[in-house]
Amino acid sequence: MKLTQKHLRTGLVAMGIGALSVMAARYDFLDASSHREAPMIANDPLADNTDVYAFRSPDNPNTVTLIANYVPLISSDAGPQYHFFGENIRYEVHVKNKATTRGDDITYRFTFKRVDEDPTTFFRIRLGKENNKNTYTCEKSTDGGQSFTTIVTDGKVPPPNIGPRSIESPVGLNTNYSALVNSAITMASTGEKIFCGPVDDPFFVDLGGIFDIGGIRPENAVDALKGKNVLTIALQVPIQNLQKDGKNAGMAKNILDPDFVIGVWASASRPKMKVLNGDGTETVSGDFVQVSRLGMPLTNEVIIPQGQKDYWNALTPYQEEGQFDQYFTNPELALYMDDSKFGGAVPGLAKLRIQSNSLQNNWDFRNGGDGVFFSVINNTATPGTAFDPNLFQSYLVRRNNPRATDLLPIFMTGVPNLRPYQLAVNKLGGEFLSMGKPFIHNFLPTFGDMLRLNMAVPPTPRNDANFSSLGLIQAAALGLTTAPYNMSQKLEFIPNMDGFPNGRRLEDDVTRIELQVVGGIVLAAIGLWYDDYQKGSANPVTQDLLDVLTFTTGVEANDVPFKKSFPYQAEPPSGVSLQGEASRTTNGGAMAASASRAELPAAASMNLSAPEAFMTTFPNPAIDRTTFKYRIASDANVTLKVFDKNGNLVAIPVKNEFRSAGVYEVNLPLGKFRNGTYYVTLDNDGRTMQNTKLVIEK
Repeated sequence: MKLTQKHLRTGLVAMGIGALSVMAARYDFLDASSHREAPMIANDPLADNTDVYAFRSPDNPNTVTLIANYVPLISSDAGPQYHFFGENIRYEVHVKNKATTRGDDITYRFTFKRVDEDPTTFFRIRLGKENNKNTYTCEKSTDGGQSFTTIVTDGKVPPPNIGPRSIESPVGLNTNYSALVNSAITMASTGEKIFCGPVDDPFFVDLGGIFDIGGIRPENAVDALKGKNVLTIALQVPIQNLQKDGKNAGMAKNILDPDFVIGVWASASRPKMKVLNGDGTETVSGDFVQVSRLGMPLTNEVIIPQGQKDYWNALTPYQEEGQFDQYFTNPELALYMDDSKFGGAVPGLAKLRIQSNSLQNNWDFRNGGDGVFFSVINNTATPGTAFDPNLFQSYLVRRNNPRATDLLPIFMTGVPNLRPYQLAVNKLGGEFLSMGKPFIHNFLPTFGDMLRLNMAVPPTPRNDANFSSLGLIQAAALGLTTAPYNMSQKLEFIPNMDGFPNGRRLEDDVTRIELQVVGGIVLAAIGLWYDDYQKGSANPVTQDLLDVLTFTTGVEANDVPFKKSFPYQAEPPSGVSLQGEASRTTNGGAMAASASRAELPAAASMNLSAPEAFMTTFPNPAIDRTTFKYRIASDANVTLKVFDKNGNLVAIPVKNEFRSAGVYEVNLPLGKFRNGTYYVTLDNDGRTMQNTKLVIEK
């Protein structure tokens, strides 16, 4: 029986739970999610989707935050034009919440305008005026795009964080960057909170190592996106505005209520025709054509082959049924996790070895293997499972296409709460088809690449001791090994059930998760253990499983902390940051070369001459430690002092120490500091050369 969209819409009523995330790849390996992922869109960065996020808001759990980021690899010092949202582009965030409709159920459309307030200057900002200044209109459709209603007009977009003279001084905007961000957060007429503007890129990955033919280097990894920015469209939406029947989270039947699943994707479209007029202007005409899209991270980046990337970008998720299955069911990346293929050529992936003899039953999930095909066909235990021939057997169980069982549904349909897609807690006799413990349901019976989120799942507090960037990998590990979760098969909240691929939080390390999943971790979680598991053993935690669980790329978090409130993403660094300069680190007299990223806020007052010193602190706001980074233009005896809001001196990280002209860092532990605002001065022989503000938020 061939599975069709009709079967999916009618064949499942009460489903809930089952698998983690995945990823597969072509020879490119991994890039920064979907930055410059296809030939055509690489030439059109203003329309290039980089990432999509969807998560239940940690500080406002009655809402869901949707984020669509665009314009990859922006530098804060990319003057004189800097970056902006493009005109003649439709940026759209799409939401699917019904299986009975053919397309979007909710669409948010953003269009931007750009104006030069002072065309007589080459500066981006001067004397309170901005060039390339963006504003936006947001429209909303709830009828599949047939009609749109305007919900925001003339929305503000903060400028790039060019530097302290442009932002903070009287010759610039005479404000601070946080104030610009806060003033740009807008409440739409239909209840959504919206922010559009530049942010620190929340994605993190060691591009240099990974693209050196899989040269993963956990001991020496470098976050290639450190200090890079993107342009974000962020919405915080009440759950009842997204749920198909207008229900809020308190009305869910349970924490895996299938009626609360949504699919989210983003796109950019341009007019079909553009004419260059020869006088520096252009004319556009014709219907809008989609040129970029993104749902699950890394799909077009590393799964879709080079020859089809532009074609994939032009399709909607509703048009791709069956066209790309082969790249999920036999992913190229799996070839480098298989010693019988090319595993030996990529030592960085040596810990990731896919099951070839799971449960000692010759169940082979390497490319071209049969997986569970022969164990499922005509098995008396199959009826009632997701592999039932009257449900999804032909879709999920395919001879010579072993990863149809795990990778394909995660990307294309979400995963239902049917056997075997439950944690292997008390699965009778080790039989993977028997009942287990629910831990995910994000099944939405519409084919297509989307980021699927069950909005009924509570958010894991970010200060929870069990909060983890491994998302559902960590939830599965806790559910299988830790009391009380592993003591029964009952449905209960396990920390990180709200993590990728059940939606995607900013903190989720999707690169690491997806590599682990291609390495077979989801199969193990549902009871298809690794080859070194001895059948009948009560302990499935074998060396192969530990190897996968402890695998890391070496870059596991963003370079700066995320904010605790909407829009959560960190502000972009200043364009006059010290990134790339040779600097000296002072810690107990030790000196070392450094290329740390840091902002350099302005002094309280600025003149038009070059300042004799710059200073910054990062991260800021800080939690448990911060680093002061300062540059002095000439030799000086330096003192660094920290005062509380009442003017009391609370710390002296540097006390009257001689410094030659140059760049320095000093670290300050904050364990004994209370939450609040502090003021930091950089003094030379008692004369203040620079000051800045430090906020502590534990």
